[in-house]
Amino acid sequence: MAKIGFIGLGNMGGGMALNLAKAGHEVVAFDLAEAALARAKEGGCSTATSAVEAAKGVEAVITMLPAGKHVAGVYEELFGVIAPGTLLIDCSTIDVATARSNAEKATALGFEAVDAPVSGGIAAANGGTLTFMVGGTDSAFAKAEPILAKMGKAVIHAGASGAGQSAKICNNLILASQMVGTCEGLALAVRLGLDPQTFFDIASKATGQSWSLNSYCPLPGVGPESPADRGYEGGFAAGLMLKDLKLALGAAHSVDAATPMGAAAESLYQAFANSGGATKDFSAIIGFLDGKLPS
Repeated sequence: MAKIGFIGLGNMGGGMALNLAKAGHEVVAFDLAEAALARAKEGGCSTATSAVEAAKGVEAVITMLPAGKHVAGVYEELFGVIAPGTLLIDCSTIDVATARSNAEKATALGFEAVDAPVSGGIAAANGGTLTFMVGGTDSAFAKAEPILAKMGKAVIHAGASGAGQSAKICNNLILASQMVGTCEGLALAVRLGLDPQTFFDIASKATGQSWSLNSYCPLPGVGPESPADRGYEGGFAAGLMLKDLKLALGAAHSVDAATPMGAAAESLYQAFANSGGATKDFSAIIGFLDGKLPS
């Protein structure tokens, strides 16, 4: 089993690091939060006092950080201390340009790097059932795949460097637009006097079916358990969805792609975040769109 440095133990990274340790990897973990470090230590990881310390003498370094500037900054710190041939795996969701730049710099210095953002949310991170979308060379992917497989149910090579990030933001552009449409349809059904569960039973088997409806219904007590049944806590925060939408729209602008639905979803999630909903699950936008429904 490989020795792995893991930098960034937030809601997602914390569970991911623990799954690597459970699988038998030697994990050296670092985070700025003492509570996150304590959880990692309890779960079988050793802990470091800095990102540099976590990366020394390891075969692979995994980063799970808030934004591209944080990943680029950490990489600049690491380039002078990590061993030749070290594999760099960035599981953060960042802009495509920074992901490509990071990989180019790493390759020029003799390292291999992949961008490997995730889908699945906190429950999947804790349960080891994430989906990884990976960008990088065939060689780098071959080295990263067995490590990522210990944290996920699917590890898919999306293409060259930056392709993982491209796939992630396109996926979440679809998801955000889909969730807004799902919320509008459910709200209209309720206002028209339909029983929510009955409408769910119909739409989830008709052409209105989608992951947002079938697996993640934004109304409490309807369909499988979802964050809606937990006060819209413990899912994918609306603020993070807004971040991903902004990344998607920025990428769309760079290639002159039309994204009117994405732009509308971004505007709605921005308004929801401004109203205090940023920390709620992104499905909580149903109450923002229709005040008669819970949020």
